[in-house]
Amino acid sequence: MMLPLTLDVTRVPLALAGAGAAALSRLVSLDAAGATRVTVYAEAPDADLAAAAGDRLVRRLPAPADLAEARALMVAGLDDETACGLAATARAMGVLVNVEDRKAWCDFHFASVIRRGDLVLAISTNGKSPGLARRLRRFLEGLIGPEWGGRVEEVAARRQLWRAAGADMATVGRLSDAHIERRGWLSRASGR
Repeated sequence: MMLPLTLDVTRVPLALAGAGAAALSRLVSLDAAGATRVTVYAEAPDADLAAAAGDRLVRRLPAPADLAEARALMVAGLDDETACGLAATARAMGVLVNVEDRKAWCDFHFASVIRRGDLVLAISTNGKSPGLARRLRRFLEGLIGPEWGGRVEEVAARRQLWRAAGADMATVGRLSDAHIERRGWLSRASGR
């Protein structure tokens, strides 16, 4: 079983070991999430991966000392023997591991994500069916438009005012619910 968490990728050092389109896709996902502490390890990166990684690229696979500096390792586009070895080394050091398309070797999985400003919706099948998660994400993207980013900011501003006025968390919850209801954001008639 998995527990969905959100990770502040601006604070946590991450390592990505891989090759080709799979590693590039993972790096693009990390960059889209705002990751600022990613080191990319690739023995022979193609031009696209090298360009996307820039000065974060190390042209070799990570050594144990490199893994000791990371809190999570992502492996993508490597052969099973290499991927399994990296995963075992990292896990022995207490580093969380994700090996693309190898559920049994993973401590965590990447969800299919919808981003609308600070609103982040994650769809996961616990690694069992990434294709289904991707299809659900595309379906939900049509229901949850870009206006939701502004809605998050609107409720956040009100929440801050309510807290500054001394409202406890239960009261803030009730006030938030009432505001959302008044605005009609979740009513079927509003369409969105």
